[in-house]
Amino acid sequence: MEKFEIIRTGAVPMPIENIDTDQIIPARFLKATSREGFGENLFRDWRYDSDGEPKTDFVLNSSRYKGQVLLAGKNFGCGSSREHAAWAIYDAGFRVVISSYFADIFRGNALNNGLLPLQVTDEVLQRLFALVEADPQTEFEVNLPEQELYLPASGERISFEIDPYKKECLIKGYDDIDFLVSQKEAITAYESTRAWTY
Repeated sequence: MEKFEIIRTGAVPMPIENIDTDQIIPARFLKATSREGFGENLFRDWRYDSDGEPKTDFVLNSSRYKGQVLLAGKNFGCGSSREHAAWAIYDAGFRVVISSYFADIFRGNALNNGLLPLQVTDEVLQRLFALVEADPQTEFEVNLPEQELYLPASGERISFEIDPYKKECLIKGYDDIDFLVSQKEAITAYESTRAWTY
């Protein structure tokens, strides 16, 4: 995974509540086992018509909004536990999803795959939607080390919470296995001092 520290980027707004994982990546596209290639089918049934042509009124097909932040409605990632939902969002170029509530399993899958689920209050979320609607070029600076969302245009700073272990993994670009490998010396030192009983 890519290391994540500070990202300054635009946002793509999707003010729809209860977006579930089947809408994020429909089940018929879950045949691959590698993480690559899912981005092209992100929100497939909302993004393309039955002939595979892009729907001009869908936000991901618009040139108006661009960026690595997906701004989403409340209760994002509900539904089934498919990890492919996080894969598809990441593969489509997003590094952050901002919402006022995330389904727990989606949150875990996102963090395990280099995608930051950044939770804000309902009031803040609606304000962010309004800012991007008024100015599609609105920039978001996500500072993971400081756990802060900064809006350069207004100077507003919004703190967010994240599990310390997952924060470290994102900053270093680690998955769980990478983290264990990084602790090899400490594990070896511990094991060398441990009394063994047979």
